[in-house]
This record gives sequence, structure tokens and C-alpha cells, in this order.
Amino acid sequence: MAITLVNPGGLPKIPVYRQVSIATGSKLVFIAGQVAWDAEGVTVGEGDLAAQVERSYLNVGIALAEAGASFDDVAKLTVYVVDWTPDKMPLFLEGVARASAKLGITPMAPGTLIGVAALDVPDHLVEVEATAIID
Repeated sequence: MAITLVNPGGLPKIPVYRQVSIATGSKLVFIAGQVAWDAEGVTVGEGDLAAQVERSYLNVGIALAEAGASFDDVAKLTVYVVDWTPDKMPLFLEGVARASAKLGITPMAPGTLIGVAALDVPDHLVEVEATAIID
């Protein structure tokens, strides 16, 4: 595996991700921001943050697989959430947990969650992009 995830001493250990990703692979894979669209471009989970997080993570999984990668190869995740407030964290984590169960993974890569005013389509509440490293 080209990715080693660690939590250095002196930084907090947060259960849902690691602070550092050490990449040793030779091929970079950049996954464009994935939203809660199905294969036909229909929004899944309109108004439901957990459902949209789940679908966005599933779409990242599909994109990674096309490149010959998986969440084990992800060096960095960036998540954009419309009108983010900390009280939305349980819904966000619920969506991640549901996607993780379906994918059989634990997405632990370093990540950044950014609150935004809007995304590309008014119905979209979340967008997830990934950078992966594979040999």
C-alpha cells in the first residue's frame, strides 16, 4: 500500500481521521468533487445531509475504483458542506458511516471540512473530493 496514515504525538487523536498521510506511490489520482448524483444525474437525498454524504462518498468510491484505487489509497479528502454548523456533525458522520458500511471501508485519511454558502446546484448539500496515491 502506498499510503501510511499516522497521528503524531503532540497532535490530537481524532477517531474519524488521521492527521498525517505519508505517500510512497508513484501515481497520483485526483477525484473531482463528487456530489449526491446517481448515474443519471438525479440528486439523491434532497434536503437530507446524511443521505447526500453517503451518496457522495459512494461516488468517490466509484471514481477511485475506475482509477484502480480504493479508499485505502486516499491521501487527502476535502469535504464542502453548505451552511455548515457544528451541530450538523452527527448527520455528517451518519452518512460517512453508512457509506463506509456499504463500501466495507474505514475512510481515515486526513481531511478538511469546509463550510460554503452554496454548491453547483441548489439541491446539493455536500461535495467530496479526494487525492489518492497508487503504485
